[in-house]
Amino acid sequence: MPVVPSDKEEEYFARLEMEQRKKREEERQKKLAEEEKKRLQELHYMHCPKCGMKLQEIDYKGIRIDKCFNCNGIWLDAGEMESIAQLEKNTLTRLFSIFKL
Repeated sequence: MPVVPSDKEEEYFARLEMEQRKKREEERQKKLAEEEKKRLQELHYMHCPKCGMKLQEIDYKGIRIDKCFNCNGIWLDAGEMESIAQLEKNTLTRLFSIFKL
């Protein structure tokens, strides 16, 4: 005599299956998002945001900044503006100290 599952058992297994499907779909979406991010990075990495040409790294007082030689744009990475500002502030402070009595 076969055992017939109860409604609660069927509901439990249906819920379990649905949760597994949802988890697989979330993982698939996460993987697609990571692949898209990687593709966009490869497409745009070290390209000028203004004209799209390749950026070249140049040295400015020990700080590596990105320059586009096509449109002459200068592009800074995170923290580089603060580093440059600190360098220039120190230079101006030394210059003004010459004139103090």
